[in-house]
Amino acid sequence: MKVLRSMKVSPRDIASFLKSVPVNARAVLVYGRDDGLVRERAQTVGKQIAEDLSDPFQVVRLGPEAVKGNPSILLDEIAAISMMGGRRLVRLEGAGPESADAVKLVLDSDQGDGLLVITGGDLKPTSALRKACEAAKNAYAIACYEDSAQDLFGLVQSTLSSAGLGASQDAVSYLVDNLGGDRMVSRSELDKLVLYMGDEGGQVTLEDAKACVGDTAALGLNQIAEAVTAGNMKNLEKFLERAWTSGENAIAILRTLQNRLMRLHLARGYVESGMNPMEAVNKLRPPVFFAEKDKFAREVNGWSSSKLEQALNILIEAELDCKTTGNPADVICARALLRLAKAVR
Repeated sequence: MKVLRSMKVSPRDIASFLKSVPVNARAVLVYGRDDGLVRERAQTVGKQIAEDLSDPFQVVRLGPEAVKGNPSILLDEIAAISMMGGRRLVRLEGAGPESADAVKLVLDSDQGDGLLVITGGDLKPTSALRKACEAAKNAYAIACYEDSAQDLFGLVQSTLSSAGLGASQDAVSYLVDNLGGDRMVSRSELDKLVLYMGDEGGQVTLEDAKACVGDTAALGLNQIAEAVTAGNMKNLEKFLERAWTSGENAIAILRTLQNRLMRLHLARGYVESGMNPMEAVNKLRPPVFFAEKDKFAREVNGWSSSKLEQALNILIEAELDCKTTGNPADVICARALLRLAKAVR
């Protein structure tokens, strides 16, 4: 793969990057809110160096505490010679600001030819670790955020195709609507579906999809989003209580609602260009689950573009408050959702 000009890998370049890490790469930072996707991409990068990521002779795993107490340990491991030959893989997992100096030592040195793969959480642009990797000419940074509907559509199609399976449009729509925002969870659910279908291939029906993927976190999140956009206060309170009891994340709830509002906004734009609500709904990709089309069309008809934009701004402010004010995130989230649902009514 050719060397990328920008050390921050753009979304459109991520797939090709994961197939072939540039030869000049000394470190790859994989970070973001989607822990499952972070792990998956970090493993994909790592396997280009070591097929067996549990091989103690070729792979070293370190945590931030080990690095914090001894910043030079990363460089020592990168410079060490693999006992079995080939490049050495060093994995720094759960990294944050405390790891920045140790990573800089690796990036500023040319000792050894090992590859450092770093995983982190939701690192802000001001993060010292993120800035170090994005600024270096021998490091790359990959952001991982919750799968959008389009991402899930691609994941469903690729997973089923790899297993020799097809799927009806209704089944695909159902899977996209009900898989979660965490890539590992979504992949696990799809693997369960593949196992359910057996080795003979065939076509996944809506009934097959429902039999395997029907009780996921995303189903609950979608129910919350639907209750808000429909102005159904009773359901909203019930589903929110269920979400808090199961330990659901406030940011995930806000982002699921944002995704629904953005799809409504896109459909509303089609209506304002001359389509009727159902035509607008049918134009959306990935398609709306067939059993939800009538309800979705009613909501497209009931929301104006300006109100949808105001609602999205409220959610953006709520997410920012969750991250910066120190106030309980579940309270901030619930207040924003109740405000929107009341406005619909």
